[in-house]
Amino acid sequence: MIDSFYLPFILIAGGIILLALLFHYVPFILWLSAKVSGVHISLVQLFLMRIRNVPPSIIVQALIEAHKAGLKSITRDDLEAHYLAGGHVEKVVHALVSASKANIELSFQMATAIDLAGRDVFEAVQMSVNPKVIDTPPVTAVAKDGIQLIAKARVTVRANIRQLVGGAGEDTILARVGEGIVSSIGSSENHKSVLENPDSISKLVLRKGLDAGTAFEILSIDIADIDIGKNIGAALQIDQANADKNIAQAKAEERRAMAVASEQEMKAKAEEARANVIQAEAEVPKAMAEAFRSGNLGIMDYYRMKNIQADTLMRDSIAHPDNSGPSEPLTK
Repeated sequence: MIDSFYLPFILIAGGIILLALLFHYVPFILWLSAKVSGVHISLVQLFLMRIRNVPPSIIVQALIEAHKAGLKSITRDDLEAHYLAGGHVEKVVHALVSASKANIELSFQMATAIDLAGRDVFEAVQMSVNPKVIDTPPVTAVAKDGIQLIAKARVTVRANIRQLVGGAGEDTILARVGEGIVSSIGSSENHKSVLENPDSISKLVLRKGLDAGTAFEILSIDIADIDIGKNIGAALQIDQANADKNIAQAKAEERRAMAVASEQEMKAKAEEARANVIQAEAEVPKAMAEAFRSGNLGIMDYYRMKNIQADTLMRDSIAHPDNSGPSEPLTK
């Protein structure tokens, strides 16, 4: 049995717990705040929000803000559905209120679609009212005279609400602007004309409509700075000259190697021919001896041949005084 002394305390604690649970599942203060603000919502609906794991405070605060801003078309079911879909109810309502005050056409369906697409719809509405300036990284391009120019631009953009869903982001804008700057400088006859009229770059880039298919509208492109870089044309000519020289040297070396190989081949053939001659000369005495034995060569024929050889040697010695004439006679 519980001591009667502790019973009142237990009852009070139990009552406090019950009241806490009651006010948690039935937020009476939040309901009263909505009523005072002119938003019609019942305690049962607030209780059902708790059951559906939807924070009643977020929905009620959004309804109060929309009601005070005159946005009567926004309903509790719409806000609950957007919350359950993973959206940001507060940002959507803030964006709708800001768009309404700035006379920007933005429906609840469009705002929720932009929010669910992963974009900050409230920031987009603010950018529509207050354009954003984007600084491009240094863009390097070369004019026709071969001089390198390094340009920096500032792009003023405004959010295009209708193209936020599925439209390209800032990276695409920067890439297209950089491409336009390269094209404009590359089509210039010389770098001096670019330095004299930098606005020609921005005019050419703007005429190309680089914001097509993006979530932004380009308002202006201003060239912030242009620096002169390297003489790319001269460097390319030097590299080409070095390459041509290396090619010519390689071809000359190839021809020299072929000439050396041809010379070696001719020497080898000459040596082979000389060896064949020596071998043939070695067979002559045998043939003469065989001719003597068979009677086909007489002694007088032999002496006449020796006389012809001596006469030939004398003529060779006269024609080649440096002793570089033909070799020894066939027979000795």
